[in-house]
Amino acid sequence: MKNRRRLLAFLVLSGITAHAAAAAAEPSSEDHTAHAAHGTPATQDSHAAPAAPDAAAPTNPPAKRWASDAALREGMGRVQAALKELRHHELGHMPLAAVREQAAQIEAAIRFLFANCRLAPDADAALHPILLPLLQSAKHLQSEPADRATVAALRAAVAPYPRQFDDPGWPATPDSAAAQ
Repeated sequence: MKNRRRLLAFLVLSGITAHAAAAAAEPSSEDHTAHAAHGTPATQDSHAAPAAPDAAAPTNPPAKRWASDAALREGMGRVQAALKELRHHELGHMPLAAVREQAAQIEAAIRFLFANCRLAPDADAALHPILLPLLQSAKHLQSEPADRATVAALRAAVAPYPRQFDDPGWPATPDSAAAQ
C-alpha cells in the first residue's frame, strides 16, 4: 500500500495527473481498513500526493527536526550540488545546455527520493510540500533555461528543508540555508 501511494505521488508530481488523481480520489477498502486500525480517517492520508502546489502555504517546522535517512541525505545532497552549480547561471556564466543538465539533475534527485527514501508518515508529509515546487521549478528550468528567476524559485522551494530535517549537509541556520 505504501508503494502505491508513493507511485501516485510520483505520478502527480511528474505531471501525469489525470489517471493518478482519479485513482487517488477512490480510496480502496484497504485504505479505510488501515486507517480504521490506526484510528485515523482515510481523508488524512499522509502519503497521498498534494492535489496542487501552494507555495504560499506556511510550513511550520517541528519542535525537533525530522530525522533523515541515507536516501534523503543523498537525494537532497544532489539537489544542493545542482543549486551550487546554478549560481553560475544566475551570474550569466553558464551555457543553456548546462542549465538544462542541472535542472535534470534536480529532477533525477527527486525521482531517486521517491524510489528510495523511507520516512515516518509525518516526516514524509512534511517533505512533499518541499519536493513538489522543487520538481515543478526544475521542469520549468529545463523547458526555459534562460529564465534565471527560476533558480530563485528552486532556492525558495528548498529553503524549508534544513529547518525541518536533520541533515548534516544542510545547516539549520537561516543564513547558511539561504547560501545553499
